[in-house]
Amino acid sequence: MSAALPRLQGAATTLDLKVEGMTCASCVARVEKALRRVPGVTDASVNLATETATVSASQPVADAAIAAIRKAGYDAALRDAAVPQRSHAASRDRLEVIAAVILTLPLVVPMVAAPFGAQWMLPAWLQVLLATPVQFAIGGRFYISAFKAVRARAGNMDLLVALGTSAAYFMSVYLAIASRGEAHLYFEASAVVITLVRVGKWLEARAKHQTTEALRALAALRPARARVIRDGVEHELDAGAVAVGDLVAVKPGERFPVDGEVVEGATHADESLITGESLPVAKGPGARVTGGAMNAEGRVVVRTTAVGAETTLARIIRGVESAQAAKAPIQRLVDRVSEVFVPVIVAIALVTLLAWGFAAGDWEAATLNAVAVLVIACPCALGLATPAAIMAGTGVAARHGILIKDAEALELAHRVRIVAFDKTGTLTEGKPTLVDLVPIGIERAEALRLAAALQSGSEHPLARAVLAAARGEAVEFAAASDVRAMAGRGVVGRIDGRTLAIASGRWADELDVIGREVLAEKVRRSQAAGRTFSWLVELGADPRALALLAFGDPVKPGVADLVAELHRLGIRTVLLSGDNRGAAQSAAADVGIDEVRAEVLPEDKAAVVTELRRAGTVAMVGDGINDAPALAAADVGIAMGTGTDVAMHTAGITLMRGDPRLVAEALDISRRTYAKIRQNLFWAFAYNVVGIPLAALGWLSPVIAGAAMAFSSVSVVTNALLLRRWRNQKG
Repeated sequence: MSAALPRLQGAATTLDLKVEGMTCASCVARVEKALRRVPGVTDASVNLATETATVSASQPVADAAIAAIRKAGYDAALRDAAVPQRSHAASRDRLEVIAAVILTLPLVVPMVAAPFGAQWMLPAWLQVLLATPVQFAIGGRFYISAFKAVRARAGNMDLLVALGTSAAYFMSVYLAIASRGEAHLYFEASAVVITLVRVGKWLEARAKHQTTEALRALAALRPARARVIRDGVEHELDAGAVAVGDLVAVKPGERFPVDGEVVEGATHADESLITGESLPVAKGPGARVTGGAMNAEGRVVVRTTAVGAETTLARIIRGVESAQAAKAPIQRLVDRVSEVFVPVIVAIALVTLLAWGFAAGDWEAATLNAVAVLVIACPCALGLATPAAIMAGTGVAARHGILIKDAEALELAHRVRIVAFDKTGTLTEGKPTLVDLVPIGIERAEALRLAAALQSGSEHPLARAVLAAARGEAVEFAAASDVRAMAGRGVVGRIDGRTLAIASGRWADELDVIGREVLAEKVRRSQAAGRTFSWLVELGADPRALALLAFGDPVKPGVADLVAELHRLGIRTVLLSGDNRGAAQSAAADVGIDEVRAEVLPEDKAAVVTELRRAGTVAMVGDGINDAPALAAADVGIAMGTGTDVAMHTAGITLMRGDPRLVAEALDISRRTYAKIRQNLFWAFAYNVVGIPLAALGWLSPVIAGAAMAFSSVSVVTNALLLRRWRNQKG
């Protein structure tokens, strides 16, 4: 892919940048501050784990933003839209780490042997020879980064390391010259600290690399080539050359290179890495296929409906990347701490130096204690605690068919206490059938003809049920004229000079339709059976009922299991439906839902969700256009991937297949991710809260401080990686 261009959102521009050279939370704060000072920038969010920056601006600011980052002491460029791969620098880092270990070991061995009575102190000249390349060649990056930080009037981890190790190194050089090599030297302290920090950073990079495995696995699904049929001849082309509408042939064992619709052949598709569905899905003519899915057994021809960045797979990758690059609300606490962290630590180290020096008169011990303070206080772990957990959480969710599109949704989901569900298409199959049609004063075939004529241009599930019944009974009909959809009420149009409507029960009540009373008992039994019903009405001065239409829509398998699991988690469930109360209550009773809000118009669903939020954090689960306002009003919007694009764009979480059990899995992943964030932040703060006083009191040597600092960064990333072991109840 080419470099990522700015994304336009209304009048605003969103810019994605790759930032190199950041080492800790203080770096993140500095880059964000530099970006926010750029004219036109309205907001900036920087992620240490992904080394990215997302900039919102009211005008194009790419060049100015990159210049501001470079002035702050870091390198920046437009972020490539592809999933980042490990750079060539990884092998160089590994070689430098090996060299540092080889050079440092001879300095450490005498120190380790001393408690056992062995006196193996190396000559001063040899210690200088071993320590100098570690200090200035392998540790050179700390000086460069520290210089940039000072030039930008800020501080970072590298400044602390550079100050601490330089103090130990140059004090040892002075003692070697002043005592002619007779005094105890501390080259091992400076060399070990640099080596441990480099080892820790190398291990940290390897661990961070593993947090993006889910994205790399998704990116690897995209075939590079496609067989396009043009003029009856197959041509093998680059996948990027395929256009919408092209026919693409896919053989067994190959992956679909595009999103499309099967027009020839039949097969099963393995969509597990995209939707999390473990079983292959049958695909025949008319079935939709997703680019990246595996064609299991039969040759099929697919008409392309989406290519490149518009495919489902590309949208999933962009969504996960966006979530991983975003900043969770809890990170704001870390940002506030990091802004003052480095200056405070330098001040503590200075106080430690002066206090020990003047109080005890031992400036060697004073220097070593100050070095230990500088080294132990590295804020790397603080900067990685939250983003590392979010990267791991969104990655494991993506592998199980749950697309978490923003970090705030991931964090808020752990607090959910109420889950509100739409009914049709969310809890039910969304494929209702016309189970009964009772005419009033006209023939049944005529009633079905009129109903089909009114519904002929609609894609509503109930409309499709009427049309399917008309075709099944070979009823001929022509489309009605002047058709208008009445949101949440029905549809109205003209047929043979008459104004007719398909009206919901609520609208029929509002119109005071006459003639319904003869079917009152039928309606009552239909409601008790959980049926949805509508009326065929002739409008006029006195609207008159012509027929009763009853629809059935079976509940999806697994809904009862989902509701039971939510109850186990202490979550209250609510059903929001535009259907009549009887149908809604019947569906709710079948699966154990706690509360029913029936006959709710689409525009009122958002108000109901807002009302529910007064009792706790609310997640709304829906799939249709009419659910979009409610999804936006909820604390956490969860859209079914089988639903409309509007619903999926509005929601923070999308379930890539229609299995409602994924709702509980999404909430569980959120809870576990947030638990990891809290654990990581606890340990990150604990290292500093405990370590800094110990170092200042002289109870930690620089070597131990360096080891603890390196271990803190590796431990928080490793702890986050434990999320990759999450399995759903079926797995």
